[in-house]
Amino acid sequence: MIREELARLFTFGERHRRLLARLLLAFGLSIVVFLAGTVLIWVSESGQKGGSIHGFGDAAFFCSVQLLTVTSSMTNPLILVGKVVDVGLKVWGIFVVTVVAGSFPLSLPRGTRVSR
Repeated sequence: MIREELARLFTFGERHRRLLARLLLAFGLSIVVFLAGTVLIWVSESGQKGGSIHGFGDAAFFCSVQLLTVTSSMTNPLILVGKVVDVGLKVWGIFVVTVVAGSFPLSLPRGTRVSR
């Protein structure tokens, strides 16, 4: 009985495979957005007077903080390209959180209806 229950728990059904595919897609696209944002911020903001991005590491830190927490202790980008990338990173972070959160209920089995 325990063996069958464990086999049921660790067997991926179609819904679980789709959930895993969505999560991997969101993760993969987030890596692409992170790398593109890092390069764009680094190229546009590096060396700007009054800015806090001085190298590739600063740009990577800025982009990771924007994607993960939608806030930063660093100064806002000074150039228009940097500002657009900053807003895009914030929008992507919010979008991924909502899509991932919305994907979980789709993987759950449908409940049984109680007829009265």
